Amino acid sequence: MLHSFIDIFRNSILITGLVVVMMMMIEALNIESRGLFFKGLGRKKYAQVLLASALGVIPGCMGGFATVSLYTHRMMSLGALVAMMIATSGDEAFVMLAMIPEKAVLLFAIMFAIAVVAGLLTDIIHDRLHKNKCEKQEHEDCGEQVQCDQNFHLHDKPAKQRTFNWKRMLLFAGLAVFIVALGFGYLEHSHEAEHQHEVEQSEHCCAEFAGHQHSSEHQHEAGQINLLNEGWMNIIFACLSLIMLVVIAFASDHFIEEHLWHHIVKKHLLSTFLWTFAVLLIMSILMHFMDLDSWINNNIALMILLAAAIGCIPESGPHLIFVTLFAAGILPFPVLLANSISQDGHASIPLLAETKKGFLKAKLLNFVIALICGYLCLALL
Repeated sequence: MLHSFIDIFRNSILITGLVVVMMMMIEALNIESRGLFFKGLGRKKYAQVLLASALGVIPGCMGGFATVSLYTHRMMSLGALVAMMIATSGDEAFVMLAMIPEKAVLLFAIMFAIAVVAGLLTDIIHDRLHKNKCEKQEHEDCGEQVQCDQNFHLHDKPAKQRTFNWKRMLLFAGLAVFIVALGFGYLEHSHEAEHQHEVEQSEHCCAEFAGHQHSSEHQHEAGQINLLNEGWMNIIFACLSLIMLVVIAFASDHFIEEHLWHHIVKKHLLSTFLWTFAVLLIMSILMHFMDLDSWINNNIALMILLAAAIGCIPESGPHLIFVTLFAAGILPFPVLLANSISQDGHASIPLLAETKKGFLKAKLLNFVIALICGYLCLALL
């Protein structure tokens, strides 16, 4: 049990580190490309839906926040908003890339396709209903759905002042230690417990949570290279971490202070670690004392409904249970799909603050689409 606890602790550090590095990368890319995504929207709703779907697929909440801001400024349609909410899975996207990278990429592609179709259909139906309502009321603004708010603008980049303060040094040192741990395999899952307790399901659960794909290892031994297996992913993330190390060394004080420290370290690092550790520990205990696999397989329809309902919570964290269960091979894909479609992390919180009616309308559509896709996927598999 002590070995299992240490293994879960090590895996939680690994997953949290990978999530934070990816968040930093997205933050840096978002700052450097400011304004490029928002040009030329006009009134082409298909372009808005495509853009919103693409923004939603970006891991984390950045794409979601951008779409919500554009929607509240009347630069994007309801269909584009719904498309973003379908395509995004919040911070859980980072965790999925860390734990199940190959399946995560497939899931994101499926969600993108669903988002585009659902967004276009939403706009067609919404515009038709709005037009009929306007014609009956002889509303003078009939048909005007999306207008560019000229008051909306993107802030200019802050001054490039750079000082080597304690926050920059702490970020640099922490990331350097993480790179060394990745490079020397200190965070890799130990297989010793599996050899000692092969029949224990809890150990098997921890092994799956660590993202190990034994089939990938066999393929590699057979001469096939899988760039999404554990070894290659560690190399990729080590390279990304090295890039971020350079960014931290030369970035402005504003970027370090506001974007990396306040937004990522203070808001996400501890909560991500605690949620990950708690879920892995709870799942390990449940797997040890009950036949969770059989119970879920006998109640898949109920699990899809539960996954879609929990997905409506505008918070990252509760949804991790579905990711970890799927990574352990316990949860079927339709349940994860329903939860991923329904949930959007923190992205919808600004929408709730701006327009409660728009939030409820978009969330209801999101929930219904999640149920339809979940049950349809279950019927096809």
